Amino acid sequence: MPRRSFWAWGMESDEPTEGQRRELAAGLSAKYGVPVDVPPVPASSDLDLRRPRIAVPGPLAEICTTDTHDRAVHTYGRSFRDRIRAFNLQFPNPPDVVAYPRDDGDLVSLLDLCSSQGYCAIPFGGGSSVVGGVEPPDGYNGIVSIDLSRLDRVLEIDDVSRAARIQAGVYGPALEEQLRPHGFTLRHFPQSFEFSTLGGWIATRSGGHYATNQTHIDDFVESVRMITPQGVWESRRLPGSGAGPSPDRMVLGSEGTLGVITEAWMRVQARPRFRASAAVRFSSFAAGGEAVRQIVQTKVWPANCRLLDPGEAQDALGYDGTRAILVLGFESAELPQGEQMRQVIEIARDCGGAVGEDEIRIIDGTGEEARRPEAVGAWRNAFIGAPYQRNISMGMGVVAETLETSITWERWPSMDEAVRGALQDALDRVCGGGRVTCRFTHVYPDGPAPYFTFEAMGRPGAELAMHEEIKRAASDAVMAAGGTITHHHAVGRVHRPWYDQQRPDPFAAGLRAAKSAVDPNWVLNPGILVDR
Repeated sequence: MPRRSFWAWGMESDEPTEGQRRELAAGLSAKYGVPVDVPPVPASSDLDLRRPRIAVPGPLAEICTTDTHDRAVHTYGRSFRDRIRAFNLQFPNPPDVVAYPRDDGDLVSLLDLCSSQGYCAIPFGGGSSVVGGVEPPDGYNGIVSIDLSRLDRVLEIDDVSRAARIQAGVYGPALEEQLRPHGFTLRHFPQSFEFSTLGGWIATRSGGHYATNQTHIDDFVESVRMITPQGVWESRRLPGSGAGPSPDRMVLGSEGTLGVITEAWMRVQARPRFRASAAVRFSSFAAGGEAVRQIVQTKVWPANCRLLDPGEAQDALGYDGTRAILVLGFESAELPQGEQMRQVIEIARDCGGAVGEDEIRIIDGTGEEARRPEAVGAWRNAFIGAPYQRNISMGMGVVAETLETSITWERWPSMDEAVRGALQDALDRVCGGGRVTCRFTHVYPDGPAPYFTFEAMGRPGAELAMHEEIKRAASDAVMAAGGTITHHHAVGRVHRPWYDQQRPDPFAAGLRAAKSAVDPNWVLNPGILVDR
């Protein structure tokens, strides 16, 4: 059977070849003016993990494994920090056991075991966390990673209300394939779509396909079922309710600290037949940002409204690095989208945007698949392929990562200047130079969600310390500018120091009390969000 790579994004078949790595090394050497070594890619046979410390009781043995490769896959997520440690075969604290529950009964037994023995229990969806959300903490004499991948079915569809009851362990592609015969789609496509699950999206408040209006997974949740050490947590299925604080809102963003999400009723929609797309050029990122603000404040709600600064446009689309690009898209199952596109194109042109009539693509709903505008198609391919490209440079000394936030419009220009400045200063200080780019992934009437990317040539073997210093400088700048430490990547262990600054102290006390109520022995993903 195909296996996930224990260090790279994707499957073992997605790991780069030596030829790909040597070709990239030559390009990096020319770009940065330094020799670049190409260390060999690690193999499963190189793994040497600590011996498992848990003897699984008989009834649970058939759903548990201590396989070395499996334990390595479940040790880390897929951030730069995670991948470089896995590439270097650094696994000081792997889970002792990986469990694959088949139903609620298995989950209850697993949580009973962990609670009675004091083992740490970490819910695991697709393992695509970039914030240390599935990494085991120190200080426990046993660690169980609970992989939900066997809970992978669409159980029920309500085609009148347009909702579906879906198990939490289903991966994005499998979810869409099960909805497709019924004419529905969830239409939630985070960049991690291939290797993330519904339960993971809910637990981390994932941001998906829509750049406006329906942006977070929150917007699609109708009700959630979760197993806790103290029993079942399940909300009533309703389109809305004013009956006290929402149980679902407590689950959303809980990051595996309160229970294990097993299923949810999700709002689905008919598959789109009408589409419109275009790419608009701007002389500057600021001009494009003003166009985006005006567009989103009209509340026309384009599905895609992503602004790329000149550097992002150069990397993703092959532009010359002098123009920002606004990628626009509309879609609907019921109504033609040409008029909405014409409205936002007019706004964009009034703000200095340039796009020819022949560069606007409109699909009329007849079923004929029109070709996307070249820039739109190129952006999509670059967006999906970006995590795979980072596989190729692992171990060569490259230090690269992304960070995302959100801010209100009136504070955005000063934040942009501050975060870019902090990143560039840290890159210059730590790496002797580097590059910073930015794009808007989501936009709201009151502000954008900017997504910064940095890259530099560091020193092989020192990448982790260099990355930490750069990331810390950027995170401090984000907080000082009044932004959030995370818009859609979650808190995990990486963002905890800044989340502790952002969150109100009385709320932290309330969250600790809630965790103590449902997880009295604090075995579920301890150290995430709050400490005991």
